[in-house]
Amino acid sequence: MATNHLLEIKQYGQSIWMDNLSREIIESGELENLVKNQGISGITSNPAIFEKAITGNAIYDADIEAGIREVLPTYKIYESLIFADIRNACDILRPVYEATNGLDGYVSIEVPPTIAHDTQATIAEARRYFQEIGRENVMIKIPGTEAGLPAIEQAIFEGININVTLLFAVQSYINTAWAYIRGLEKRVTQGRDISKIASVASFFLSRIDSNIDGKIDAKLQRGVDDINHEAVLRGVRGKVAIANAKIAYQEYKKITSTDAWQALSTKGAKVQRLLWASTSTKDPSYSDVMYVDQLIGKDTVNTLPPATIKACADHCNVSDYLETGTLEAYTLIESLKEPDINIDINTVMDELLAEGIDKFVQPFQSLMNSLEGKVKLLSPV
Repeated sequence: MATNHLLEIKQYGQSIWMDNLSREIIESGELENLVKNQGISGITSNPAIFEKAITGNAIYDADIEAGIREVLPTYKIYESLIFADIRNACDILRPVYEATNGLDGYVSIEVPPTIAHDTQATIAEARRYFQEIGRENVMIKIPGTEAGLPAIEQAIFEGININVTLLFAVQSYINTAWAYIRGLEKRVTQGRDISKIASVASFFLSRIDSNIDGKIDAKLQRGVDDINHEAVLRGVRGKVAIANAKIAYQEYKKITSTDAWQALSTKGAKVQRLLWASTSTKDPSYSDVMYVDQLIGKDTVNTLPPATIKACADHCNVSDYLETGTLEAYTLIESLKEPDINIDINTVMDELLAEGIDKFVQPFQSLMNSLEGKVKLLSPV
């Protein structure tokens, strides 16, 4: 029997979650099989995933018709569909949650992307989602925007599990980690338990390389002075995201060694793990598991789309590579400032955050439009 390399990753302290959810994989037993036999220990979802799951799929029609009979607005019908899927997925993953003492077994659902820059609306929706879904192992996704930081802190204070999403810049991750710590500290001052609160910081990968590679390719197309300049530019392609992630992990280690964190740890706090997201390779010339192989390490999560899960099970090269090449990672990121490359990584990260929100808003609005059409189609004349 062929080796499933996914199952080897756990020994290095990394959990594998799946970036996909639909009623189809729940009702067919596929999700249960992935959890029991393939080493999948959590689920992440987003508006694009739900658009794909719901649009054009008759499996949701009975619930849509029930919503029509209750005279629910389209948005509430949407929530009834996704909340049901989230609850069922949480129940399938509950044994993992219990077996790992709340380390894994989570299902993530994002607050509406349209409120990414509204702190109070984000807090209110995170609170409502957590209460209405009613599962200890649900994790509410909040974008790591400037407005998201106080929402993250407040949600953690209230005991809500949080997946901070759309992190690109290392500084954004650092800000997120301290928001988590502040939320826990506020609970401690009130004498409240912090041992059951979990959080991950979702650090996006392939989108960084796609953006940087595009800029490199544009420079190469315009022409360069000499072969050495060309080699310098080509040497950056496909390397920035992993270097950036390795630097973020070093920041994680610094934060978890601070007195502030150690004080919380003695009270039972769980570390906020870095979660590698956007892990499907966009450039076909790259390895289809490059964002898995090179980022395996302790106290991390990697969330993989189904195709990457299959690829990794087949041919991942598993070892604890996350802390190899750290010095080279810093050197590479620093080299982007050099005249031969001249790419401002902070500008890139700002662009990616804005694009990331838009990439969730668009499918969310598209799904609302599609669902509105289906409601009209299924409504009695």
